[in-house]
Amino acid sequence: MNLTLRSYRPEDLPEMIEIWNQVVEQGDSFPQDTPLDAASADAFFAAQTDTVCALDGEGRVVGLYILHPNSEGRCGHVANCSYAVKADCRGQKIGRQLVEDSLKRAKEAGFLRLQYNAVVVTNERAIALYERLGFTCIGRVPKAYRAKTGEYRDTYIFNRAL
Repeated sequence: MNLTLRSYRPEDLPEMIEIWNQVVEQGDSFPQDTPLDAASADAFFAAQTDTVCALDGEGRVVGLYILHPNSEGRCGHVANCSYAVKADCRGQKIGRQLVEDSLKRAKEAGFLRLQYNAVVVTNERAIALYERLGFTCIGRVPKAYRAKTGEYRDTYIFNRAL
């Protein structure tokens, strides 16, 4: 799919909220367990180093990511991202374009590395994508994620130089 990737605009928020909340409601990858509403979404997305939307050829938001420091101070040079793709658009390589764009923007923002702290072991598509894009799994955390089902699952930590 041919996408336009750009920083979000206020008019994108309704579609962004819908996509973000789809992933939250699935309860199998994002740590959040509370959906965003208009007020919380505006504050949340504005607080990031960058929030980027993927727009299809008709200008509809079909995916997004947030980019921010993984930590602060002396560890603030390592970035972290979270990605969300609209449920009925998955499997079209939108996620790959989001990750590739985030690598470029993270480097432009002065980050030296990109790290994912909690990739759920059952998120096989994301794991395969990260490995194809040169990320290394640097650890496994037992029972670090509570799925919507109540089951505890292990998570991986992935890291890559920019």
